[in-house]
Amino acid sequence: MRILLAGGGEGAALIAARLIREGNQVTIVEQDAERCLELEEHLDAKIVQGSAGSVRTLHKAGLGDAEMLIAETDSDEINLLACMIAQTDSAARVKVARIRTHEFQHWERILDEMGLKVDRIIHPETHIMRRIMRVLHIPGVSDILDFADGEVKLFGMNVDRDSWYAGKTVEELDAAGPPADSLIAMIFRGPQVIIPHGAQRLEPGDHIYICTTRENLEDVLWFMGIQPQKAVRRAVIVGGKQLGIWVAQELERTGVAVKLIERDPARCELISNILDKTIVVHGDGTDQQTLEEENIEGADAFLALTKDDADNIVASLLARRLGAFKIVALINRLHYLPIVQRLGINTSISQRLTAVDMILQYVRKGRVLSVTTFREEEAEAIELIATRGSKILDRKLRDIRLPRGAIVGAIQRPNGHVMVPQGEGAVHEGDRVIFFALASVVPELESAFLSRSKRAKVPK
Repeated sequence: MRILLAGGGEGAALIAARLIREGNQVTIVEQDAERCLELEEHLDAKIVQGSAGSVRTLHKAGLGDAEMLIAETDSDEINLLACMIAQTDSAARVKVARIRTHEFQHWERILDEMGLKVDRIIHPETHIMRRIMRVLHIPGVSDILDFADGEVKLFGMNVDRDSWYAGKTVEELDAAGPPADSLIAMIFRGPQVIIPHGAQRLEPGDHIYICTTRENLEDVLWFMGIQPQKAVRRAVIVGGKQLGIWVAQELERTGVAVKLIERDPARCELISNILDKTIVVHGDGTDQQTLEEENIEGADAFLALTKDDADNIVASLLARRLGAFKIVALINRLHYLPIVQRLGINTSISQRLTAVDMILQYVRKGRVLSVTTFREEEAEAIELIATRGSKILDRKLRDIRLPRGAIVGAIQRPNGHVMVPQGEGAVHEGDRVIFFALASVVPELESAFLSRSKRAKVPK
């Protein structure tokens, strides 16, 4: 696919690298000359210097031939303007815009009323806020992800040395009588990612992901020894940027006592005028004395949401040592993600990786509904629709030779019925299927879901 990417910042570069790796032709428009040189050095992409809000620059970058436009500059206005230009001056069938303002929902309505078709407005802060809220009251869980409109759940957790299942195989766990419709989908062991089989053993230090249904989630958590808290009563947030404010507002609405720590005094004043009940503290969230003075010990949740990964890691480690129960850190450098889990930080989230996931569904073949990337882009959860002509339809899963490193995690029938299938299960036309796979086998897996006629049309 020919993709025009407006903006060359760090987030855009991550998106570009992923798209290039998947065989797409990428052109980047970036205004800063020095940044253009950096992009040319690190990416196999065409780089065009200039403003993404300039008609001439966009045409120079190949707007007329682009199949997809991704507007990812640091200006909401430029991003919307680029989509407006593409609406009239290109045949791009997909337009995606990154919007940072908290008024993004109003913009969705305005664009719709204007007739400006933007296929996806990317606002990762909203997605991340929802992910945070789902796990705050469960100290032992790193993440809870929704698929099939929330009917399928995937949660992550550590295998501790004293866990009752440490050292047991997947088969032995099955023999212990887990709740129905549950499956260990992925194991992260150091740098290794494992799509497990029955003889695979769980080892202390592993980070595992378990797939189940919405109805059975609580029972599966209890089976694995995780007991949710009754409620989050007190939370501390470090970082007063948009994400921190959004999370504080959501926590206020649920009756949580919130304290927000921010270094910038002017920002503190602004935040205090936005938030109704949150206590805003001018201070350094990476300073142990500050955290001690703000009574971190016993806090139900501690969220490090600054723009600096190192600050978030330091603040989280201090909070963990001082006795906060649930720790959440915003981490954007992907190579930090495996490290923070080994350091005992419960939950790590990445705005940049979230943005990549929100774009990939428009690049992938077939009827892909969602893509979720794990850690350093080593594994994926893919949600797609099984279409007519697929070679795996109406066959028992045990008879299908899926790529090694891929597993069917759940199936939702068109009537809404959800199952976590065993070998006797089968995929039928129109089913919504959630796969878990190593990144290296994703192209082969997606091809298996395309009809023969569609596969023949895909350029090599």
